Amino acid sequence: MVSADSGTVQRARGLKLLGHLRSVRGRTASLCAPLSVEDHAVQSMADASPAKWHLAHTSWFFETFVLEPLGQPPHDPRFRVLFNSYYEGAGPRAERARRGLVSRPTLAEVMAYRRAVDDRVAHALETDALDAAALDTVELGLHHEQQHQELILTDVKHGLGMQPYPSAYRADLEREPAGEVSELGYVELGGGVLAIGAPPTGFAYDNERPRHRTYVEPFQLATRPIANAEVLAFIAAGGYHDARLWLADGYALARAEGWTAPLYWERHDDRFTTYDLTGTRLVEPAETACHLSYYEADAIARWLGARLPTEQEWEVAAATVPPFGHWADDDRLAPRAARGTGLTQMFGDVWEWTASAYSPYPGFAPLAGTLGEYNGKFMSGQMVLRGGSCFTPREHIRASYRNFFPPSARWQMSGARLARNR
Repeated sequence: MVSADSGTVQRARGLKLLGHLRSVRGRTASLCAPLSVEDHAVQSMADASPAKWHLAHTSWFFETFVLEPLGQPPHDPRFRVLFNSYYEGAGPRAERARRGLVSRPTLAEVMAYRRAVDDRVAHALETDALDAAALDTVELGLHHEQQHQELILTDVKHGLGMQPYPSAYRADLEREPAGEVSELGYVELGGGVLAIGAPPTGFAYDNERPRHRTYVEPFQLATRPIANAEVLAFIAAGGYHDARLWLADGYALARAEGWTAPLYWERHDDRFTTYDLTGTRLVEPAETACHLSYYEADAIARWLGARLPTEQEWEVAAATVPPFGHWADDDRLAPRAARGTGLTQMFGDVWEWTASAYSPYPGFAPLAGTLGEYNGKFMSGQMVLRGGSCFTPREHIRASYRNFFPPSARWQMSGARLARNR
């Protein structure tokens, strides 16, 4: 039985989530608006997904985990298989690498599916049909969709950037000059037994909890992430061909795939161009470096006489600065050059690789049921990234947020910050 007071609080929460639902779902559609029907179907590699699939899968999430427990029938039974991502508990699913072959349903049918799911979830929120646990799932679904908003941008960038004639995602995106390269300095940070992780209340993913104590030695952290200037110098020094700087797996992969510069870079005599969502342009030395794999970030750090920070070091440092940075909300969709004093760009601009393998915190407990597959089962073969990027919605990030990708991943908006022992 729900008391009158708790019922009032629950209703207020439901109405707040309804507003958030409309905002988040609307933004996903707006991100896809500049794309042609053909663009929506492109899957440029197995790790990427077509924009149409992202539009459908985020709707599938709400239908499967919010509406289905209410006893509501599916919009189309075929969608349960077509748009399941990796949830074994939700039944069979289409092969990930073949998502680009799904020409039916059409884009128009997928958009109709989104509208139908939106209407049904909104009705459930307006009529108080969802209990507290279901409201938690709606909230999780909104954060899940924000993750897919970032993936839409990274996957669209890869799809457009890998074409014979790369073109701009949006003609109205502007690029201001990066200016001069700022000095790369270091900040001294004390160690000790310190607390990291998300607090017990407020939204956070299960992999951010529980908050716990950890020991950190005193260390130094770079004032800014690696800039293109450092990458250019690494290339000029033959860093991509110096096995002494690389982890063995990374060097073997770099040789096998012919890496000689970050993803999207191309050499033209003594200059490099890069592709971003404005099109192809010259590499700006002062801009924060992006699209580095963990292996490249680690090798560049080693060449510079430093290392990558652990995720514990990163979070301890991030707790000392405000969450200021450049986000997807700023509508620039490319990292800026670092400016300012002290620790700059800890948040936004680029995800920062850490030296930490993605593993559970002491006392980690996954979400109950099928939603427990969300994070925990990927705690093998992945490295942790921190801080968010210029593709991340501002409200989505926090100091305790743990992103994770395999060390070979380059298509994400990933960069690095250096650390040193004291």
